[in-house]
Amino acid sequence: MTDRKIPLPFEVSRAAIELGGNVRIARKRRRLLQSELAQKAGVGEKTIRRLENGDAGVSIGNVLSVLWALGLLPSARALADPDHDEHGKTLDLVRLPKRIRHAIPDNDF
Repeated sequence: MTDRKIPLPFEVSRAAIELGGNVRIARKRRRLLQSELAQKAGVGEKTIRRLENGDAGVSIGNVLSVLWALGLLPSARALADPDHDEHGKTLDLVRLPKRIRHAIPDNDF
C-alpha cells in the first residue's frame, strides 16, 4: 500500500477555504486573537491557523469545537440534515410500494 494522497475534489477544497474565511471573520468580529479562540475551543493555536487557511485536514471534532466557541454550533447542526435532503427524499418516494395491501383481519375469536 502506498502513501499516495488523492487530491480533494475542487468543491471540497473551495468549501474548506470558505469555512476558514468565515471562521476568521467571526473571530475578528468577536475581537478574539487566534490564541484566545484556541484556548476557548480547547484546541491548539496551530489548529486555528490551519482552519482559517482552509486546511481540509482539520478534524471535524476540532472544527465543531471552534464553532461552539464562536457560538456558531447551531448552524453546523444543519449540515446534512435529513429534512433538507431533497434528493434523498425523492429517492425514498421512488422506493415506496405502488400499492399497500391491508392484512386480512383475523376473525377467529
